[in-house]
Amino acid sequence: MESLRDTQVSQLRLSPVTSGDQRVTLLTDDGVGIDAMYSPSTRRKPSGGAGLAIVIAHGFTGTLERPAVRRAAEVLADFGGVVTFSFRGHGRSGGRSTVGDREVLDLDAAVRWARLLGHGRIATVGFSMGGSVVLRHAAGPDAPVGAVVSVSAPARWYYRGTAPMRRVHWAVTRPAGRLVSRVGFRTRIHPGGWDPVPRSPVESVPLIRAPLLIVHGDRDGYFPLDHPHSLAAASADGSAELWVEPGFGHAEDAADEELLRRIGGWLGARG
Repeated sequence: MESLRDTQVSQLRLSPVTSGDQRVTLLTDDGVGIDAMYSPSTRRKPSGGAGLAIVIAHGFTGTLERPAVRRAAEVLADFGGVVTFSFRGHGRSGGRSTVGDREVLDLDAAVRWARLLGHGRIATVGFSMGGSVVLRHAAGPDAPVGAVVSVSAPARWYYRGTAPMRRVHWAVTRPAGRLVSRVGFRTRIHPGGWDPVPRSPVESVPLIRAPLLIVHGDRDGYFPLDHPHSLAAASADGSAELWVEPGFGHAEDAADEELLRRIGGWLGARG
């Protein structure tokens, strides 16, 4: 795979509108190699440029190769070009997972790549941990995104109110849990805690100026409904849109084609 920095664009000879899937290794600002893939839109390209690019941020223990991520990419490709990537510590990416902290740098590298490919509009769609990351990324002072969708995201850190989240905390904080994650889920977790603690999703939402959609299921086993309601209530002037989906479980594994198409339609209507 190729290694990509902003300064290497001319060497890669990327055309403004590419044809066919591309797979590269992106280099983050802190030097971590991120496995990434670009899939062009399945629709005819609009005149004057490549149009919308949708950058998908998966959940904890996911990868760009996971069937649920590939399904989301395939459906959303009907609405724009799609960039998928594996967060640090996941799959073929380098580094170790910090479970939502420095992953903002991974997402930023993927967004920059979408821009370098010639897309004039960038949207981010994140699931669970990825949902928290897209919120934190969009709250940055120079976030180059035109729309944000956060699916099944937590509102606050260190939540242990459900059995699945207690298992996640065991996996992250205990040596035996990190071993299980590495062997069973190909997820390598950094053993150190956060220092400093990053801005939480609910603290990030008021700083987001792009259109924001929050999606959550009423059968989410990880985060109850106070999480999405808190996120929506924190938006500037109540501008965030909230979809509470009946029967929907958690993140990309539970997102069916109908929901993904509605998300794609929402993104398309904002460009």
